[in-house]
Amino acid sequence: MPQDKEIQDSYYIESPEQATVLLNPLRGEIIAQLLEPGSAAEVARTLGETAQRINYHLKALEKAGLVTRVGTRQVRNLVEVLYRSIAKTFVLAESLSMKPETLQKLKDQSSLAHLVTTSERIRRDAMLLMEQSDVGEVIPSATLQLQVQLCTEQQRHAFIEEYTAMVQQLVQRYAGVLGDDQDAYQVLLAVYPKPKE
Repeated sequence: MPQDKEIQDSYYIESPEQATVLLNPLRGEIIAQLLEPGSAAEVARTLGETAQRINYHLKALEKAGLVTRVGTRQVRNLVEVLYRSIAKTFVLAESLSMKPETLQKLKDQSSLAHLVTTSERIRRDAMLLMEQSDVGEVIPSATLQLQVQLCTEQQRHAFIEEYTAMVQQLVQRYAGVLGDDQDAYQVLLAVYPKPKE
């Protein structure tokens, strides 16, 4: 089994078969949970699903080459297969010969899958920082939550472009060469529609 193969930063989806496999939103959530090796049972517990259902989708993802087996482990009297995503993010290639509405649906869902991955990364990093900090130590961080009304697709695109440009300009202003005694800070941003209650 390919245990030593590094996970890619991004992977271009160029085959309609792979793109079709990602049409199921649950599969995007499964991939987001497999940035580190995990079993069907682990993913099922995290997502509140049955191991049987997760295993079914893992087989489809593996067949499409989007997740790979990276090992096994003994749990009591069972041997669990460990899977890992082949990449941290998936990008749909423009060359995909699919209907425009299917491509748009895939793009929408891959954005949501990336949102799940990003929120999971923030949670994991926050837990690690808490574990690694000394008692009484304050870890400097900041969060900001706002709402904006974006009624049309044109408004959404304009907002995203301006928002991205402003943040990139701000980050570049404070970017410098890090010395050994300086800390690097993560900046992760998200824009998504507020779910209906």
